Amino acid sequence: MQYRTLGRTGVQVSSLVLGAMNFGTIGRTTQDEATAIIDAALDAGINLIDTADRYSDGESEEMVGKAIAGRRDDIVLATKASMPMGEERNHQGSSRRWLVTELDNSLRRLGVDHVDLYQIHRWDPSTSDEETLSALTDLQRAGKVRYFGSSTFPAYRLVQAQWAARDNHLSRYVTEQPSYSILQRGIEAHVLPVTEQYGLGVLAWSPLASGWLSGAIREGQEVTTSRSRFMPQRFDLTIPSNRARLDAVEQLATVADQAGLTMIQLALGFVTAHPAVTSAIIGPRTLDHLHSQLAAADTVLPADVLDAIDTIVAPGTDLAPQEKFDTPPALLDPSLRRR
Repeated sequence: MQYRTLGRTGVQVSSLVLGAMNFGTIGRTTQDEATAIIDAALDAGINLIDTADRYSDGESEEMVGKAIAGRRDDIVLATKASMPMGEERNHQGSSRRWLVTELDNSLRRLGVDHVDLYQIHRWDPSTSDEETLSALTDLQRAGKVRYFGSSTFPAYRLVQAQWAARDNHLSRYVTEQPSYSILQRGIEAHVLPVTEQYGLGVLAWSPLASGWLSGAIREGQEVTTSRSRFMPQRFDLTIPSNRARLDAVEQLATVADQAGLTMIQLALGFVTAHPAVTSAIIGPRTLDHLHSQLAAADTVLPADVLDAIDTIVAPGTDLAPQEKFDTPPALLDPSLRRR
């Protein structure tokens, strides 16, 4: 396992992070299975576990908490908030009112008195940076969080938040958690230059592109992955962007074979090769999934392999731009483009 410094915090974290999104209802993973996955991940050298309140409506946090009981101090523990938790309109967002309440809920579910990294799951356009950063700074001073970060923020919002922290003498985001894979490289053009400029640690989610790069999706084979069952539109080959992804996957499979690598090793090795990326988040649903991904822990792609990937998917290119989560609101709502 490789280790890197998380931004400028001085904290050493593994190059692979255990993501807990599949624990509970979403991935149909039981407590015993989640505990076994966490045990194996820690034994392999992973030391950062990432979850969120939203994952299975808190069930993931509860499972993680039970699995790490008695060994909390050896783990860098991260969770997230701001996504809706129920129907109440104020049980979401990044207001002080909600973040203070929801952090206490997360700590209770996790069975701990603090988290190492508390992340804003999505940018909340209805809440000012000053409001959010002020609340997070107070939670940090109270000892309930050690650091805080953002997730899937547009590049310009990362910059605005850094300026707001500076201008208002508040603590700042020290990490960003963006979606990044061989098939979705858009952040190379805007987000990663900003994270490098401000020294943010980067924890990349979906490095296997929702299973497209797992080796399970190939030309002529029926798609039967867990993700395809509840997000079928992402795998419908009548959609041009999905066809483009499959074409790229077939070419990437050849590159992997010639390099003596699995598709998973190629995919994870690509993400962790970028100098701006601290770690890639893996989200195994089973022990078999975990072991196949751990095989990439020490993968270092040579320059010729990285060059071959660039010829298949150009740097800074998203093959499925409609799946981005950091799109400015005005591009999604026509009323915001008109006076």
